[in-house]
Amino acid sequence: MRLRLGVLAVAIAAAVPAAAGGSPSAAKLHLKLIASGLDAPVFAGAPRSEPGKLYVVEQPGVIRVLVNGHLHAQPFLDIRAKVRSGGEQGLLSVAFHPSYAKNHRFFVDYTDLNGDTNVVEYRSNRTAAIPSSARRLLFVKQPYANHNGGQLQFGPDGRLYVGMGDGGSGGDPGNRAQNLSSHLGKLLSLNVNRRGATWRVAGYGLRNPWRFSWDRVTHDLYIGDVGQDTWEEVDVRRPRQQRVLNNYGWRVWEGRSRYTQGQTPNSRGKLVFPIATYKHVNGNCSITGGYVYRGKAVPAAKGRYFYGDYCTGNIWSLRAVGAKLKSGPRVEPMHVSSLSSFGEDAAGELYATSLDGSVYKLSR
Repeated sequence: MRLRLGVLAVAIAAAVPAAAGGSPSAAKLHLKLIASGLDAPVFAGAPRSEPGKLYVVEQPGVIRVLVNGHLHAQPFLDIRAKVRSGGEQGLLSVAFHPSYAKNHRFFVDYTDLNGDTNVVEYRSNRTAAIPSSARRLLFVKQPYANHNGGQLQFGPDGRLYVGMGDGGSGGDPGNRAQNLSSHLGKLLSLNVNRRGATWRVAGYGLRNPWRFSWDRVTHDLYIGDVGQDTWEEVDVRRPRQQRVLNNYGWRVWEGRSRYTQGQTPNSRGKLVFPIATYKHVNGNCSITGGYVYRGKAVPAAKGRYFYGDYCTGNIWSLRAVGAKLKSGPRVEPMHVSSLSSFGEDAAGELYATSLDGSVYKLSR
Protein backbone atom coordinates (compact mmCIF):
# COMPACT_ATOMS: atom_id res chain seq x y z
CA MET A 1 0.00 0.00 0.00
CA ARG A 2 1.15 3.56 -0.66
CA LEU A 3 0.49 5.34 2.65
CA ARG A 4 1.17 9.07 2.47
CA LEU A 5 1.18 10.94 5.77
CA GLY A 6 2.39 14.31 4.51
CA VAL A 7 -0.75 15.56 2.80
CA LEU A 8 -4.11 14.00 3.62
CA ALA A 9 -7.38 14.87 1.99
CA VAL A 10 -10.64 15.19 3.86
CA ALA A 11 -12.65 11.96 4.00
CA ILE A 12 -16.04 12.02 2.39
CA ALA A 13 -18.71 9.55 3.42
CA ALA A 14 -21.82 10.93 1.77
CA ALA A 15 -24.02 8.95 -0.55
CA VAL A 16 -23.63 10.03 -4.16
CA PRO A 17 -25.32 8.84 -7.36
CA ALA A 18 -24.08 5.41 -8.39
CA ALA A 19 -21.65 5.43 -11.29
CA ALA A 20 -21.71 3.01 -14.19
CA GLY A 21 -22.11 -0.47 -12.84
CA GLY A 22 -24.24 0.76 -9.93
CA SER A 23 -27.68 -0.57 -9.09
CA PRO A 24 -30.77 0.38 -7.08
CA SER A 25 -29.51 -1.73 -4.16
CA ALA A 26 -26.12 -0.01 -4.30
CA ALA A 27 -27.80 3.39 -4.04
CA LYS A 28 -29.11 2.47 -0.59
CA LEU A 29 -25.63 2.08 0.87
CA HIS A 30 -23.60 4.73 2.60
CA LEU A 31 -20.88 5.07 5.23
CA LYS A 32 -21.73 6.58 8.59
CA LEU A 33 -19.01 8.43 10.52
CA ILE A 34 -18.63 6.80 13.94
CA ALA A 35 -15.30 8.22 15.13
CA SER A 36 -12.86 10.98 14.26
CA GLY A 37 -9.73 12.57 15.68
CA LEU A 38 -7.75 9.31 15.71
CA ASP A 39 -4.06 9.24 14.79
CA ALA A 40 -3.69 7.65 11.33
CA PRO A 41 -5.89 4.57 11.80
CA VAL A 42 -4.83 1.69 9.54
CA PHE A 43 -7.05 -1.16 10.72
CA ALA A 44 -10.14 -1.98 12.79
CA GLY A 45 -11.37 -5.29 14.13
CA ALA A 46 -12.70 -7.16 17.16
CA PRO A 47 -12.85 -10.63 18.69
CA ARG A 48 -16.07 -12.54 18.04
CA SER A 49 -16.71 -12.62 21.81
CA GLU A 50 -17.01 -8.83 22.21
CA PRO A 51 -20.12 -7.38 20.54
CA GLY A 52 -20.27 -3.61 20.56
CA LYS A 53 -16.49 -3.18 20.64
CA LEU A 54 -14.14 -2.11 17.88
CA TYR A 55 -10.35 -2.04 18.26
CA VAL A 56 -8.74 0.62 16.07
CA VAL A 57 -5.05 0.35 15.17
CA GLU A 58 -3.22 3.66 14.90
CA GLN A 59 -0.14 3.57 12.69
CA PRO A 60 2.24 5.25 15.20
CA GLY A 61 1.83 2.29 17.57
CA VAL A 62 -1.40 2.54 19.59
CA ILE A 63 -4.58 0.45 19.67
CA ARG A 64 -7.69 2.25 20.90
CA VAL A 65 -11.12 0.86 21.76
CA LEU A 66 -14.51 2.08 20.61
CA VAL A 67 -17.43 0.83 22.71
CA ASN A 68 -20.77 1.43 21.03
CA GLY A 69 -19.16 4.32 19.20
CA HIS A 70 -17.53 5.91 22.26
CA LEU A 71 -13.75 6.11 22.43
CA HIS A 72 -12.07 4.84 25.60
CA ALA A 73 -9.52 7.26 26.99
CA GLN A 74 -7.10 4.47 27.97
CA PRO A 75 -5.29 2.79 25.06
CA PHE A 76 -5.55 -0.98 24.79
CA LEU A 77 -1.90 -1.10 23.67
CA ASP A 78 0.79 1.55 23.36
CA ILE A 79 4.10 0.45 21.79
CA ARG A 80 5.06 3.73 20.15
CA ALA A 81 8.55 3.42 21.68
CA LYS A 82 9.10 0.23 19.66
CA VAL A 83 7.62 1.31 16.32
CA ARG A 84 8.99 3.13 13.30
CA SER A 85 6.00 4.83 11.73
CA GLY A 86 5.44 6.78 8.53
CA GLY A 87 4.97 5.99 4.86
CA GLU A 88 4.17 2.27 4.80
CA GLN A 89 5.73 1.49 8.17
CA GLY A 90 4.16 1.38 11.61
CA LEU A 91 1.81 -0.71 13.70
CA LEU A 92 -0.18 -2.30 10.88
CA SER A 93 -2.81 -4.69 12.29
CA VAL A 94 -4.11 -6.75 15.20
CA ALA A 95 -5.67 -10.23 15.37
CA PHE A 96 -7.42 -11.81 18.32
CA HIS A 97 -7.09 -15.50 19.17
CA PRO A 98 -10.31 -17.44 18.38
CA SER A 99 -10.45 -18.26 22.13
CA TYR A 100 -9.65 -14.70 23.23
CA ALA A 101 -12.54 -14.71 25.70
CA LYS A 102 -10.73 -17.42 27.67
CA ASN A 103 -7.01 -16.92 27.01
CA HIS A 104 -6.87 -13.14 26.26
CA ARG A 105 -4.19 -13.67 23.60
CA PHE A 106 -3.82 -11.25 20.71
CA PHE A 107 -1.21 -10.57 18.05
CA VAL A 108 0.20 -7.48 16.35
CA ASP A 109 2.34 -6.79 13.30
CA TYR A 110 4.65 -3.76 13.29
CA THR A 111 7.88 -2.43 11.84
CA ASP A 112 10.47 -1.87 14.57
CA LEU A 113 12.88 1.04 14.96
CA ASN A 114 15.12 -0.49 12.27
CA GLY A 115 12.18 -0.89 9.89
CA ASP A 116 12.00 -4.68 10.18
CA THR A 117 8.81 -6.73 10.53
CA ASN A 118 7.82 -8.17 13.90
CA VAL A 119 4.82 -10.35 14.73
CA VAL A 120 4.37 -10.34 18.49
CA GLU A 121 1.93 -12.09 20.83
CA TYR A 122 0.49 -10.33 23.87
CA ARG A 123 -2.02 -11.15 26.56
CA SER A 124 -4.47 -8.66 28.02
CA ASN A 125 -6.29 -8.24 31.30
CA ARG A 126 -9.43 -7.59 29.17
CA THR A 127 -8.96 -3.85 29.57
CA ALA A 128 -5.40 -3.38 28.32
CA ALA A 129 -2.38 -5.32 27.11
CA ILE A 130 0.09 -6.72 29.64
CA PRO A 131 3.47 -5.41 28.39
CA SER A 132 5.48 -8.16 30.08
CA SER A 133 3.55 -10.83 28.15
CA ALA A 134 5.13 -9.85 24.81
CA ARG A 135 6.52 -12.82 22.86
CA ARG A 136 7.93 -12.42 19.35
CA LEU A 137 6.75 -15.06 16.88
CA LEU A 138 8.27 -13.75 13.66
CA PHE A 139 11.09 -11.41 12.67
CA VAL A 140 11.72 -10.55 9.02
CA LYS A 141 14.52 -8.27 7.88
CA GLN A 142 13.17 -5.67 5.46
CA PRO A 143 15.51 -4.53 2.65
CA TYR A 144 13.45 -1.40 1.89
CA ALA A 145 10.93 0.78 3.71
CA ASN A 146 7.90 -0.10 1.56
CA HIS A 147 5.83 -3.22 0.88
CA ASN A 148 5.68 -4.46 4.46
CA GLY A 149 2.31 -6.22 4.10
CA GLY A 150 1.29 -6.36 7.73
CA GLN A 151 -2.14 -7.99 7.78
CA LEU A 152 -2.81 -10.56 10.51
CA GLN A 153 -5.87 -12.82 10.42
CA PHE A 154 -6.87 -16.13 11.91
CA GLY A 155 -8.02 -18.55 9.25
CA PRO A 156 -10.91 -21.00 9.50
CA ASP A 157 -8.28 -23.65 10.33
CA GLY A 158 -7.39 -21.80 13.54
CA ARG A 159 -3.92 -20.84 12.31
CA LEU A 160 -2.56 -17.30 12.39
CA TYR A 161 -1.80 -15.88 8.93
CA VAL A 162 0.40 -12.92 8.03
CA GLY A 163 0.70 -11.22 4.65
CA MET A 164 4.24 -10.23 3.70
CA GLY A 165 5.12 -7.80 0.91
CA ASP A 166 8.00 -8.47 -1.48
CA GLY A 167 10.47 -6.33 0.46
CA GLY A 168 9.94 -3.09 -1.41
CA SER A 169 11.66 -0.84 -3.90
CA GLY A 170 9.98 -1.42 -7.28
CA GLY A 171 9.64 -4.47 -9.49
CA ASP A 172 10.83 -6.86 -6.76
CA PRO A 173 14.53 -6.44 -7.64
CA GLY A 174 15.55 -9.44 -5.52
CA ASN A 175 12.90 -11.72 -7.06
CA ARG A 176 11.88 -12.53 -3.49
CA ALA A 177 8.18 -13.17 -4.13
CA GLN A 178 8.94 -16.22 -6.31
CA ASN A 179 11.71 -17.46 -4.00
CA LEU A 180 10.32 -19.97 -1.52
CA SER A 181 13.37 -19.65 0.72
CA SER A 182 12.40 -16.03 1.51
CA HIS A 183 9.56 -14.92 3.79
CA LEU A 184 8.96 -11.88 1.58
CA GLY A 185 6.11 -11.85 -0.94
CA LYS A 186 4.34 -14.63 0.95
CA LEU A 187 1.22 -15.58 2.85
CA LEU A 188 2.54 -17.36 5.95
CA SER A 189 0.70 -19.32 8.64
CA LEU A 190 1.52 -20.57 12.14
CA ASN A 191 -0.09 -22.86 14.71
CA VAL A 192 0.07 -20.45 17.66
CA ASN A 193 -1.20 -23.14 20.04
CA ARG A 194 1.94 -25.25 19.70
CA ARG A 195 5.20 -24.03 21.20
CA GLY A 196 8.07 -24.36 18.76
CA ALA A 197 5.80 -24.48 15.70
CA THR A 198 7.30 -23.09 12.49
CA TRP A 199 5.79 -20.82 9.89
CA ARG A 200 4.45 -22.41 6.70
CA VAL A 201 4.15 -20.85 3.26
CA ALA A 202 0.48 -20.90 2.23
CA GLY A 203 0.96 -18.70 -0.83
CA TYR A 204 3.68 -16.83 -2.69
CA GLY A 205 4.08 -14.46 -5.63
CA LEU A 206 2.50 -11.54 -3.74
CA ARG A 207 3.67 -7.98 -4.25
CA ASN A 208 2.05 -6.31 -1.23
CA PRO A 209 -1.11 -7.99 0.08
CA TRP A 210 -2.74 -4.94 1.61
CA ARG A 211 -5.55 -6.69 3.41
CA PHE A 212 -6.76 -10.26 3.07
CA SER A 213 -9.72 -11.90 4.75
CA TRP A 214 -11.95 -14.95 4.87
CA ASP A 215 -15.66 -14.97 4.19
CA ARG A 216 -17.00 -16.07 7.58
CA VAL A 217 -19.75 -18.14 5.89
CA THR A 218 -18.08 -19.82 2.88
CA HIS A 219 -14.47 -19.62 4.20
CA ASP A 220 -13.31 -18.34 0.82
CA LEU A 221 -10.05 -16.41 1.03
CA TYR A 222 -9.88 -12.92 -0.55
CA ILE A 223 -6.60 -11.06 -1.13
CA GLY A 224 -6.21 -7.48 -2.32
CA ASP A 225 -2.71 -7.36 -3.83
CA VAL A 226 -1.21 -3.96 -4.67
CA GLY A 227 0.12 -3.65 -8.22
CA GLN A 228 3.20 -2.02 -9.68
CA ASP A 229 2.58 0.40 -12.54
CA THR A 230 -0.70 -0.62 -14.15
CA TRP A 231 -2.96 -3.18 -12.43
CA GLU A 232 -4.53 -3.76 -9.00
CA GLU A 233 -6.01 -7.18 -8.27
CA VAL A 234 -8.37 -9.26 -6.14
CA ASP A 235 -7.59 -12.97 -5.75
CA VAL A 236 -10.04 -15.56 -4.38
CA ARG A 237 -9.38 -19.12 -3.22
CA ARG A 238 -12.02 -21.63 -2.12
CA PRO A 239 -11.32 -23.81 0.95
CA ARG A 240 -10.18 -26.80 -1.11
CA GLN A 241 -7.94 -24.53 -3.19
CA GLN A 242 -6.36 -23.22 0.00
CA ARG A 243 -5.15 -26.71 0.86
CA VAL A 244 -2.55 -26.55 -1.91
CA LEU A 245 0.35 -24.13 -2.34
CA ASN A 246 -0.77 -21.14 -4.44
CA ASN A 247 1.41 -18.88 -6.60
CA TYR A 248 -0.18 -15.45 -7.14
CA GLY A 249 2.19 -14.66 -9.99
CA TRP A 250 4.23 -11.58 -9.05
CA ARG A 251 6.81 -10.53 -10.37
CA VAL A 252 6.16 -12.55 -13.53
CA TRP A 253 2.58 -11.30 -13.72
CA GLU A 254 0.93 -8.04 -12.68
CA GLY A 255 -2.78 -8.74 -12.66
CA ARG A 256 -3.39 -10.72 -15.83
CA SER A 257 -0.57 -9.02 -17.74
CA ARG A 258 3.07 -10.03 -18.11
CA TYR A 259 5.39 -7.88 -16.03
CA THR A 260 8.79 -9.60 -16.34
CA GLN A 261 9.41 -10.93 -19.82
CA GLY A 262 11.40 -14.13 -20.03
CA GLN A 263 10.88 -15.20 -16.42
CA THR A 264 9.08 -18.44 -15.65
CA PRO A 265 6.96 -18.62 -12.50
CA ASN A 266 8.20 -20.90 -9.74
CA SER A 267 6.34 -24.11 -10.58
CA ARG A 268 6.01 -25.46 -7.02
CA GLY A 269 2.58 -23.93 -6.54
CA LYS A 270 -0.68 -23.58 -8.44
CA LEU A 271 -0.55 -20.42 -10.58
CA VAL A 272 -3.50 -18.19 -9.66
CA PHE A 273 -4.93 -15.35 -11.72
CA PRO A 274 -7.12 -12.65 -10.16
CA ILE A 275 -10.91 -12.72 -10.15
CA ALA A 276 -10.99 -8.96 -10.68
CA THR A 277 -8.56 -6.21 -11.65
CA TYR A 278 -8.65 -2.48 -12.17
CA LYS A 279 -6.28 -0.17 -13.98
CA HIS A 280 -4.30 2.86 -12.85
CA VAL A 281 -6.59 5.39 -14.49
CA ASN A 282 -8.44 8.45 -13.13
CA GLY A 283 -6.15 8.56 -10.11
CA ASN A 284 -6.59 4.94 -8.96
CA CYS A 285 -3.26 3.49 -7.85
CA SER A 286 -3.35 1.20 -4.79
CA ILE A 287 -5.92 -1.39 -3.72
CA THR A 288 -7.25 -1.61 -0.17
CA GLY A 289 -8.66 -5.09 0.27
CA GLY A 290 -11.74 -5.67 2.39
CA TYR A 291 -14.32 -8.20 3.55
CA VAL A 292 -17.38 -10.09 2.43
CA TYR A 293 -20.27 -8.46 4.27
CA ARG A 294 -22.04 -10.85 6.65
CA GLY A 295 -23.70 -8.40 9.01
CA LYS A 296 -27.43 -7.85 9.50
CA ALA A 297 -27.72 -4.06 9.38
CA VAL A 298 -27.52 -3.81 5.57
CA PRO A 299 -29.33 -6.78 3.93
CA ALA A 300 -28.66 -5.46 0.41
CA ALA A 301 -24.90 -5.86 0.98
CA LYS A 302 -24.94 -9.42 2.26
CA GLY A 303 -22.52 -11.73 0.46
CA ARG A 304 -20.73 -8.94 -1.40
CA TYR A 305 -16.98 -8.37 -1.09
CA PHE A 306 -16.12 -4.69 -0.55
CA TYR A 307 -12.76 -3.17 -1.48
CA GLY A 308 -11.43 0.21 -2.54
CA ASP A 309 -8.53 2.33 -3.72
CA TYR A 310 -6.33 4.22 -1.30
CA CYS A 311 -5.47 7.03 -3.70
CA THR A 312 -8.96 7.93 -4.93
CA GLY A 313 -11.12 6.59 -2.12
CA ASN A 314 -13.34 4.81 -4.64
CA ILE A 315 -15.15 1.72 -3.32
CA TRP A 316 -16.35 -1.28 -5.30
CA SER A 317 -18.08 -4.54 -4.46
CA LEU A 318 -18.41 -7.89 -6.17
CA ARG A 319 -20.01 -11.24 -5.54
CA ALA A 320 -18.03 -14.44 -6.07
CA VAL A 321 -19.35 -17.98 -6.16
CA GLY A 322 -16.88 -20.84 -6.26
CA ALA A 323 -13.97 -18.40 -6.70
CA LYS A 324 -15.61 -17.16 -9.90
CA LEU A 325 -17.04 -13.71 -10.45
CA LYS A 326 -20.84 -13.84 -10.15
CA SER A 327 -21.68 -10.12 -10.27
CA GLY A 328 -19.77 -6.85 -10.32
CA PRO A 329 -17.41 -5.29 -9.78
CA ARG A 330 -19.77 -2.40 -9.30
CA VAL A 331 -18.98 1.12 -8.19
CA GLU A 332 -20.53 1.83 -4.80
CA PRO A 333 -22.02 5.24 -3.91
CA MET A 334 -19.38 5.83 -1.22
CA HIS A 335 -16.02 7.51 -1.03
CA VAL A 336 -13.33 7.62 1.69
CA SER A 337 -10.16 9.57 1.02
CA SER A 338 -6.90 8.05 2.26
CA LEU A 339 -8.75 4.71 2.55
CA SER A 340 -6.32 2.74 4.69
CA SER A 341 -8.33 -0.37 5.54
CA PHE A 342 -11.62 -2.15 6.02
CA GLY A 343 -12.55 -4.12 9.11
CA GLU A 344 -15.39 -6.07 10.70
CA ASP A 345 -16.76 -6.40 14.21
CA ALA A 346 -18.05 -9.40 16.14
CA ALA A 347 -21.37 -9.28 14.29
CA GLY A 348 -19.82 -9.05 10.81
CA GLU A 349 -20.65 -5.38 10.33
CA LEU A 350 -18.27 -3.60 7.96
CA TYR A 351 -16.05 -0.60 8.74
CA ALA A 352 -13.63 1.58 6.80
CA THR A 353 -10.71 3.59 8.17
CA SER A 354 -9.13 6.75 6.80
CA LEU A 355 -5.65 8.04 7.55
CA ASP A 356 -7.19 11.42 8.27
CA GLY A 357 -8.33 9.97 11.60
CA SER A 358 -11.86 8.77 10.79
CA VAL A 359 -13.70 5.46 11.12
CA TYR A 360 -16.90 4.73 9.18
CA LYS A 361 -19.54 2.01 9.36
CA LEU A 362 -21.50 0.61 6.42
CA SER A 363 -25.13 1.65 6.77
CA ARG A 364 -28.29 2.00 4.70
